[in-house]
Amino acid sequence: MSGHSKWATIRRSKGANDAKRGQLFTKLGHEIAIATREGGLDPESNFRLRLVLDKARQANMPKDNIERAIKRGSGELKGADELQEVLYEGYGPNGVAIIAQGLSDNRNRTVSEVRHVFTRHGGNLGADGSVAWMFARKGYISIDPQGNDPEEIALVAIDSGAEDVEISDDLVEVYTQLQDFKAVEEALTGASLEVSNAQLSWIPQSTMSLDEKQTLQTMKLIEALEDLDDIQQVYSNLDISDELMAKYEAQAA
Repeated sequence: MSGHSKWATIRRSKGANDAKRGQLFTKLGHEIAIATREGGLDPESNFRLRLVLDKARQANMPKDNIERAIKRGSGELKGADELQEVLYEGYGPNGVAIIAQGLSDNRNRTVSEVRHVFTRHGGNLGADGSVAWMFARKGYISIDPQGNDPEEIALVAIDSGAEDVEISDDLVEVYTQLQDFKAVEEALTGASLEVSNAQLSWIPQSTMSLDEKQTLQTMKLIEALEDLDDIQQVYSNLDISDELMAKYEAQAA
């Protein structure tokens, strides 16, 4: 599972220094609109909306942007009806399995852009189901311990139904079955813990390691996919060492 979590950690760290905040706010706005359209206006009863609103606040998304996105999703403003959820599967240049999840108002445009990125970076876009079988759909929650005992955090997660917990120096990562995701997330936030990320994710059932050149090449493909306007999240089964994480972040800074 470390391949997913380490890449997610990189993206959050890189995103904090990323100049493309407008693009980030647009993507969050689409997520808010879809969540509102599908589940209603109340974050207390609409868990998906609550999660994305938390992400928007962590990203310092302006309140006006959030309110406009909610209005689009509720039908008060136009723009949400055209959005559809899309999922693309493919392989990187070195055989890494990749899933790109997005929201699009023009499927033809989006698939063309995704295919172009795969091709330009030496990968190939596959058919539906070509790599999804290598992943499991699970809940993913990361917690910044902030002085709390990571083992105690793990116990809270496990007692509330978590399937697996991974502890590193500055992060506690929790994995859940879909049906347990809400209960575990609420238990952790209810314990006044700092949840830095909570989402439904595609978790690789096994990971693969590459040499340095191949790893950096694959990470550039993943980043190029994430930079597409219509792509919200990218998942892979690439396992990344701490040393290569640091090297990639230094190059991307």
